[in-house]
Amino acid sequence: MSLKEVDSTNTFLKNILSNSKPVPEGTVIMAEDQFAGRGQRDNTWYAEPGKNLTFSILLNPTFLSAQQQFDLTRAISMGVYDALYPLLRDNLKIKWPNDIYHGDAKLGGMLIENILQGNHIKHSIIGIGLNVNQKSFPPGAVNATSIKKILQRDYELKNILAEICNHIEAYYLHLKAGRIDFVRNLYLSRLYWLNEQRRFKSNGDIFKGVIKNVEPAGMLVINKSGLEERYNLKEIEFLNK
Repeated sequence: MSLKEVDSTNTFLKNILSNSKPVPEGTVIMAEDQFAGRGQRDNTWYAEPGKNLTFSILLNPTFLSAQQQFDLTRAISMGVYDALYPLLRDNLKIKWPNDIYHGDAKLGGMLIENILQGNHIKHSIIGIGLNVNQKSFPPGAVNATSIKKILQRDYELKNILAEICNHIEAYYLHLKAGRIDFVRNLYLSRLYWLNEQRRFKSNGDIFKGVIKNVEPAGMLVINKSGLEERYNLKEIEFLNK
């Protein structure tokens, strides 16, 4: 379903679900203009109408426990990565937990909202924002880029959307078949700054460290002065601007 203008495709999907009407798994809601797009840490997502992909997908991963929520994050991130890899090749990385980067610039990100039933995920609403044909960005979007900015040509949004959905489905089926380790190892190998000494900030402290791993539940493991430290999303900042 394609909408001209919507506050947020995730909110739109949640509202349909709460009306108790059955919504088929794999439903995709795409917006030409999203006026209240949200990112991690309540960041706003800037997108010029008609130039970028802003969409949400509904999945019902009842085979995943609440403890496996980050495996879904891995699968979705890699679905987007695989769709873009033929265009952008090895400069493409996944910045933990789920941003899509080209070099040191952000191409896209996602917000995954899981609705739990008992100890399992009943529904997952996956909102994805990807800069495709936008050339200029507001001053607040310091390290934003787009496919057009990198490759200097326009791309058909629907084609990229179809590729992303196909690749997400492939990783989703890996999870469903129990190939969790395959998904975890591949995700780790594609991480931005993996095994590189870089600058981070945590609790006001700026330090150099090396990303070594991501734990099953999603904690980032950084080697800091010979010690392995673990961080949640809100606890660590990459000093890459």
